[in-house]
Amino acid sequence: MTEFVKLIYGDRQYQLPVIEGTEGEKAIDISALRRQTGLITLDPGYANTGACSSDITFMDGEKGILRYRGIPVEQLAEYSTFIETSYLLINRRLPSPSELTRFSVLLNDNSLVHEDMRSFYENFPRSSHPMGILSAMVNALRSFYPEIQNLEEEINLTVTRLLSKIRTMAAMSYKISRGHKVVYPRPDLAYCDNFLNMMFDSPVKPYRIDRVVTTALNVFWILHADHEQNCSTTAVRVVGSARVNLYSAISAGIAALWGPLHGGANQAVIEMLSQIAENNNMAQVIERAKDKNDPFRLMGFGHRIYKTFDPRMKIMKKVCHRLLEKLKVSDPLLDVAQELEEIALRDDYFIEHHLYPNVDFYSGIVLRAIGIPTNMFTVMFAIGRLPGWIAQWKESIDDPNWKLCRPRQIYTGPQETAYVPIEQR
Repeated sequence: MTEFVKLIYGDRQYQLPVIEGTEGEKAIDISALRRQTGLITLDPGYANTGACSSDITFMDGEKGILRYRGIPVEQLAEYSTFIETSYLLINRRLPSPSELTRFSVLLNDNSLVHEDMRSFYENFPRSSHPMGILSAMVNALRSFYPEIQNLEEEINLTVTRLLSKIRTMAAMSYKISRGHKVVYPRPDLAYCDNFLNMMFDSPVKPYRIDRVVTTALNVFWILHADHEQNCSTTAVRVVGSARVNLYSAISAGIAALWGPLHGGANQAVIEMLSQIAENNNMAQVIERAKDKNDPFRLMGFGHRIYKTFDPRMKIMKKVCHRLLEKLKVSDPLLDVAQELEEIALRDDYFIEHHLYPNVDFYSGIVLRAIGIPTNMFTVMFAIGRLPGWIAQWKESIDDPNWKLCRPRQIYTGPQETAYVPIEQR
């Protein structure tokens, strides 16, 4: 039996249906609100607005739950690989052994980047941020790979190209920025191994694959693979609603992810921890974070959705300790991070405001230990988030209730004003 919410406006009453998801989440369906009442809703930041129905990712911010296609992220991080998780998100189920092998082969077959694209990289200013370059280059892929007639085949091929080439483009941009020889992908290496080899192999110092490092990278990418309707995913869906090609929609997602309040947070955490270590000002930082009149924010703490521990943070913290122990790396930033976490978790202010560490708090230290430069952190996030973006884009274009995204507004400008000719002003 359908539930309804009663809206009283003026001398009339309206019944708005309540929609319920499979996990008990409920929403008021306001799709007919303006037509029936002449009203719209106002919700800055869309904190209380559901833009779509989705069967990809479930989050419960109060309980600290994150699941991809119903599978807890903890289980995927423990037993799965990034490629298998990507297949799950994009194809709505886990692959069979033969399907996973076929998927891996296709990724290897499509891993090379068109040689003409190297001139694009080489002509960007050396000071260009890798995220700006990546967004531009992903958009440019459409020019190098024109569409084919069969839509399903076109989508499958585009998905494979993107997943495979994005790691090659990221590694290529890093090598060119350092003036080093570009390393090409190898058919004998798995996805994560191939990326690390393209990043760090050189003629004078061959890169040696380390299982602990590969596992850490797999987990990092799995934890970032999707996160429901966040800023960059919404950008992909909004741009995709105009029925643009997948490359353009993903390029928009990369641009949105670049922001320091979104994907750039892990880089901001490292910069904050470095400043604390350099200035030895932990107490001052804590006080500034608690001062509502100070614009300073404690990076890596709090989350728009999670009101308890970010489940990804717990996993990333374990990976961080395991990786540093195996590599015998002593990172002073880890000591600062642990001290900061301990202080915050004992402080009433942080507890009352639900300011718990999030995944960005430890992920930057993991990337540092692997050898990823700080300005590449957000690129690493983008590679991990790509399968989620693709899954969200595919779901939106298959949605029978698809509509071009076109929000309303409440106008607060001047009322009708006559034009004054320039000689009378």
